[in-house]
Amino acid sequence: MHFRHFVLTCLFVARSSAGLSSRFGLERRELTWLAVGVGTCTLLLLFIFLAGEVAEGDTLAFDTRILRALRNPTNPSKPIGPDWIESLLFDLTALGSPVILGLVVGAVVGYLLLQERRRTALAVTITTLSGELVDSAMKHAFNRPRPTIVPALRQVFSTSFPSGHAMESAIVYLTLGTILMRIADRRLTKLYCLGVAVLLSALAGISRIWLGVHYPSDVLGGWMIGFVWASICWLATERFESRAGIDAEHEKSKRAGVSGSERGQ
Repeated sequence: MHFRHFVLTCLFVARSSAGLSSRFGLERRELTWLAVGVGTCTLLLLFIFLAGEVAEGDTLAFDTRILRALRNPTNPSKPIGPDWIESLLFDLTALGSPVILGLVVGAVVGYLLLQERRRTALAVTITTLSGELVDSAMKHAFNRPRPTIVPALRQVFSTSFPSGHAMESAIVYLTLGTILMRIADRRLTKLYCLGVAVLLSALAGISRIWLGVHYPSDVLGGWMIGFVWASICWLATERFESRAGIDAEHEKSKRAGVSGSERGQ
């Protein structure tokens, strides 16, 4: 009942925000800020609710059903599916590993620096590193043990809630996706960038459940707080952009590229 009232309250806030935007004629950027802000607050409240349920053990029955459903009933050490599924899961879970994410972020930051977009590179770096600190702090705060319901198919060392792979992949891929969305001109291209970012994060999180190293509630919590943190950093970056002019950097790099091509001719 409390959860139902909570959802209805979130919907009311969203509808009220939409009404205010139409009444006061907010600009497109302001509407985007408003939508992201409402979504971030809603997900943060959902995460707080989920964290309370996890702390009280109310999600254990749901978690147990999902974990057992993904294992061979006759041999719980084997995941359901064809023989190659385990190898595929190892590959997919690497999408959220610190090594792969660090390489991806390092490559993107290097590209941005070469394009003289130093503020954008700094924003990506701060978002990623701060997300790592938030993940570590939350794991220590909740200190939830790893699942023992089914045999884990991967060796792990940290605590369980929230899932670091789900959270950090959401932060990194959504942050990079929003950068690509700003470069893209067509709406379909922007949606494609966002869809790929969500897909990569989803695959990383689902693989952790399938491997038996996380409860489903761990992954849900990781996705929620990852989106929240990426959104907070995005809003801060947008605010900083309006004052420091990150868009001006983009125009500067474009002009530099055009002049370079003209000299080459």
